[in-house]
Amino acid sequence: MRSLAPLALLAFAWSANAGDFRSIAENGTPMYDAPSVRAKKLFVASRQYPVEVVINIDSWLKVRDQAGDLAWVEKKTLSDKRTVIVTAAVAEVRQAADEKAALVFQAQQGVALDVAEPPAGGWIRVRHAEGQSGYVKINQVWGI
Repeated sequence: MRSLAPLALLAFAWSANAGDFRSIAENGTPMYDAPSVRAKKLFVASRQYPVEVVINIDSWLKVRDQAGDLAWVEKKTLSDKRTVIVTAAVAEVRQAADEKAALVFQAQQGVALDVAEPPAGGWIRVRHAEGQSGYVKINQVWGI
């Protein structure tokens, strides 16, 4: 029974972080293959890029991006600000959470949008960096 306790704690820590989304705080944030600045740099992330926290160890976080790739990042380089990234070729952002509502703007694939309100009914309220806001279907973005 004692040998199972560490596994149970690890499983709890894993599930406690499930769905913990954050965003990259500044441009040029390196993503590593191990929790060390001496590790191999896998890629460099841009500001507002959303990531999902998978593992939290001291000053490092293992994160997953929208492509499913895993990397380590220093905790201090992340923001608690919630963003989503457009995964559809073009996401339609509407005035209300309704397909018949007026179109406010369209966002191209790869554009990061600020989360303005939690998702509800298959929609999420977002805000573009230029100030426009509206509702987008959650199946057109990643980071929720």
